[in-house]
Amino acid sequence: MKFLLFFKKQSIYVWSVLVLDKKKLIKKSQRKRHIFQGLWLLITNSYLIGFVRGKIYQGNIKNVCVPGLNCYSCPGAVASCPIGALQAVVGSYQYKASFYIAGFLILVGTFMGRFVCGFLCPFGLIQDLFHKVPLPSKWKIKTFSGDKVLRKLKYLIFAIFVIIIPMFVVDIIGQGTPYFCKLICPVGILEGGIPLVLLNKTFHSTLGFLYTWKVAILIITCLVSMIVYRPFCKYVCPLGAVYSLFNPIAAYKYKVNTKKCVNCGICKEVCDMGCNPVINANSLECIRCAKCKIACPTGAIEYTYFNKSKENK
Repeated sequence: MKFLLFFKKQSIYVWSVLVLDKKKLIKKSQRKRHIFQGLWLLITNSYLIGFVRGKIYQGNIKNVCVPGLNCYSCPGAVASCPIGALQAVVGSYQYKASFYIAGFLILVGTFMGRFVCGFLCPFGLIQDLFHKVPLPSKWKIKTFSGDKVLRKLKYLIFAIFVIIIPMFVVDIIGQGTPYFCKLICPVGILEGGIPLVLLNKTFHSTLGFLYTWKVAILIITCLVSMIVYRPFCKYVCPLGAVYSLFNPIAAYKYKVNTKKCVNCGICKEVCDMGCNPVINANSLECIRCAKCKIACPTGAIEYTYFNKSKENK
């Protein structure tokens, strides 16, 4: 009896040490992910002189889209945002760019799915950092009534603001009006609007309701991000909506080895996006942050590249 009690205590101790070690590994991996996100943000917004001159970069690279949200009108942006570009050309077949952008989204989605959201989207990094603000644990909300329904909103936003309205509301040369960028997306005001106003006093006289509205959206998004993990990604982002559709079929996926899985529920517990890898390893909401993979005590969650597994040792 004493032996069994001793064995039980030892097992609990070993499990506790394992959990603590996993937490350290998760923190380390997320720190590396944030560094990568930061470097990508700097690379895609490296035209720093644009902030001083108050002019956007218009070189040849600007004809190329980056995978994540990155406002075209940001003075530092060296490439275009696929959502902004799609709104501009979706209403006219004379723009061959519409086929290029659609093909670009399909290509990126097919290879990476929502990996883009986890590693290559500047605004994803901003939300990640705000969620790290230390608050009482009871203030942090992982899910709530209506959460699943609200997550469908991003698909509606994509359909209405990125496709339908720009398709029918066009200017004199046939370009669609980017209402999502103008009315909803907080990235432009963060990357361009606020820095330009702070660095150039001449812009102060041009500020109006739209600027105030976008600043309000940005502030609300950042504040909510402190409580809810990535609210913009979960409920609003049309680009996330597009890439999510490719998660189940993307070349880069996750797989749960059922022979190793002990159904401990740790993977579900650590997921900030509310996914349960045991039920669906390639959920539409998974951003491939790898927290579940690292946290798994038995190494049951594996990466797959073109259906070739890479075990979590």
